[in-house]
Amino acid sequence: MTITVIGHLCLDEINPAGGGTSRSYGGIYFALATLAEVLLPGDRVRPVFGVGKEEYQDFIAHLARWPNVDTSGIFRMGGPTNSVSLLYGQGDGSGRIEVSRDIADPIPYKKIHTFLDADMVMVNMISGFDVTLETLDEIRMRTRDLNVPVFLDVHSLTLGVRDDFQRYRAPVDIWRRWLFMLHTVQMNTEEAASLSPEKFTEEEMVKQTLALNTHNLCLTRGADGCTLFVNEKKHIIRHDIEGVAVNDTVDPTGCGDVFGAAYCAHFVHSADVRAAAEYANTVAAAKSEIMGSADIGKLSLFNLEKAGLGVAGK
Repeated sequence: MTITVIGHLCLDEINPAGGGTSRSYGGIYFALATLAEVLLPGDRVRPVFGVGKEEYQDFIAHLARWPNVDTSGIFRMGGPTNSVSLLYGQGDGSGRIEVSRDIADPIPYKKIHTFLDADMVMVNMISGFDVTLETLDEIRMRTRDLNVPVFLDVHSLTLGVRDDFQRYRAPVDIWRRWLFMLHTVQMNTEEAASLSPEKFTEEEMVKQTLALNTHNLCLTRGADGCTLFVNEKKHIIRHDIEGVAVNDTVDPTGCGDVFGAAYCAHFVHSADVRAAAEYANTVAAAKSEIMGSADIGKLSLFNLEKAGLGVAGK
């Protein structure tokens, strides 16, 4: 099985509420690293994104630890890699401030199209500017011809950028065009509440999304788990999946990215969206016990063979 992953790389500086600072690769790295750790032998991950010319060689060397990662879709950019500073514990203690500098240009379709012949395509709007709507439309058209499911993580599509590079919630006027004709859309509850200029309830947003010829919607709820909504012959089936208890929530950064990657990894082998969401919920909870991405290899404890999906090709 082959999964193509599209989205921007980040260099994260994480400042947890309890103090201290962690620096590691972030953004789409969480998704590709998760896939590299959990997929079955013989599976491949094909990331497509740019890396700043100063970081490119070191980053490619870093990925050599995973022989199942095909780096041919990773290209040099003229500018630096996006640096993201995350400051937790703001306001009532549960909020965070995100500052993004050097956000890369959107990934052009010409860099993407040769990698769409896959078993699944995952598009994660890490920066909110990862691909243009026109490029997503081209991806949709090409994958429809190839019968390849497309997964979209809304992520930062709902974030604008202030003059000081701080991110803020901003609705998307043409959100329906973004969420049209997809296999699965992922949002957290805050993203779902801020995506549309119309102030929909959660139930209304679910109905609106699944009326767009999109089959499944995953709403992630942090420590409270997630809810999967499935469009079955114009009837919405709801699956509530409880949160997974963890020993210590160290860092929530990247949990949503890990969730999406684990969901795609499971689905391409099982074709079972409920089981894929349950598995993703478990792997994302495990990520919350890891600071940044430096110890992302610990997610190998949740590889698909251990999840009972057998050996690739069987």
